[in-house]
Amino acid sequence: MDASRAREQLRRRFLLPPDAEAPLDGEDDARPETSTAVEKNEKPLPRLNIHSGFWILASIAVTYYVDFFKTLKENFHTSSLHSWFLLGSALLLVSLSIASYCVMYLEWYRGIGEYDVRYPALIPITTATFIAAGICFNIALWHVWSFLTPVLLFTQFMGVVMLISLLG
Repeated sequence: MDASRAREQLRRRFLLPPDAEAPLDGEDDARPETSTAVEKNEKPLPRLNIHSGFWILASIAVTYYVDFFKTLKENFHTSSLHSWFLLGSALLLVSLSIASYCVMYLEWYRGIGEYDVRYPALIPITTATFIAAGICFNIALWHVWSFLTPVLLFTQFMGVVMLISLLG
């Protein structure tokens, strides 16, 4: 099997239902290769559902019950929190800047809907900087909440993501 035929079969695998795939042994090569996409006529989910409401409320509850902002303000000037927190904040700023560039400039202003195809390095760089920021925040806040730090920060993250999803 040549490379172009293998690529075409790989493309068709995701466009056709499983019973409509072409046989791999090449018995009926005379048949024209056409593919039809399976369209789903499902109604999109509402923006505010139980899942997003849960994460938003959980994030608010975590922020309130652990005195998140008060704790940050009181512990900010310790040397370990200060340096790791600033590094995490810088990495988060880089990640959010790239995400804003993708959504606001490339998609809204320039009209490039598939910016991940045109600029393939943007998504991995954004993901890597965001993960590094999360690690820095976990290190910075570990002495405050110990093993609960990743759980608290993940809850905060999911609440913010769900809140942003309500906007867009």
